[in-house]
Amino acid sequence: MTDSFRYTTPLDPRAAPLIEALTWEYTTRYGDYFGEPGEEMRRYPAELFAPPDGNFLLLMRNGAAIAGGAFKRYDERTAELKRVWTHIDLRRQGLARTLLIELELQAARQGYTRLYLTTGFRQPEAAGLYLNNGYTALFDTSVDPEIHGTLPFEKDISALAQEFGPNVFEREAS
Repeated sequence: MTDSFRYTTPLDPRAAPLIEALTWEYTTRYGDYFGEPGEEMRRYPAELFAPPDGNFLLLMRNGAAIAGGAFKRYDERTAELKRVWTHIDLRRQGLARTLLIELELQAARQGYTRLYLTTGFRQPEAAGLYLNNGYTALFDTSVDPEIHGTLPFEKDISALAQEFGPNVFEREAS
């Protein structure tokens, strides 16, 4: 069993089962709380998750996507993480953390110094993942998370970005 990362696009056929399962999970957890079920997955065009401003990552095992995530430009120095997900049958094995670390490294390689993300109030395992991996909650953690709806987090990755120097995509273009 060898796991490997594949940088690709949300349109990659290997990503389809992951995206379908993530859509199902959002729908079962939230219903129409945030609007029409499945709307979140259609909100952003695939181009936003492509270099030089974004990226889309799959964690592959035996030819199948077992986890995935992406980021897009939030502002000049900030990448916004999106779609971080692990196959339901493979949770509690550290795959989300492995994926998160790789997304952080790639964002730094692309010149970002800060990460931002939001997760839903009905995803306590996601909130725990971010809090346990150096992210700062930008909301009051002492109250019921449903009060907030979405839970924003941030992380400074400027030390990582300094290791990589200028944006790797800018270097390749020169």
